[in-house]
Amino acid sequence: MVHMILSKEFEFEASHKLPNYDGNCANLHGHSYKLIVHIKGMPDPDTGMVMDFKEMKYMANKYVVDRFDHTYINDIMDVPTAENMIVFMWNELILHMPQLYKLELWETRTSKVEYRGMSKEELIGTDSITESTGSKK
Repeated sequence: MVHMILSKEFEFEASHKLPNYDGNCANLHGHSYKLIVHIKGMPDPDTGMVMDFKEMKYMANKYVVDRFDHTYINDIMDVPTAENMIVFMWNELILHMPQLYKLELWETRTSKVEYRGMSKEELIGTDSITESTGSKK
């Protein structure tokens, strides 16, 4: 069976500082982030869609983008690196988008991190939801 991968891009602005870091990023600064959400699946025989792009947009905005846009990320997690942010985002989205395949988070135009995390079932069976990111839930 051939699967398709759908992708949707989102942009948001946010600030942070990196604790325990020896460099400029220890100071308060901001980024124009780009998040790319990828889902994987087979098109529904009735609709012809893997997922409606409108639904992807709603889910990503509700559970991730709107939570980060124009925020001080240190209020959301203790160590707001791109690596920790993307794990946090995965853990939020996979609960509502079981077809989630991969996330890409661009911190600048030239710096990105990609992540493929646990399935919803695997995630629910662990305590890694807040442990892995140091998130403040």
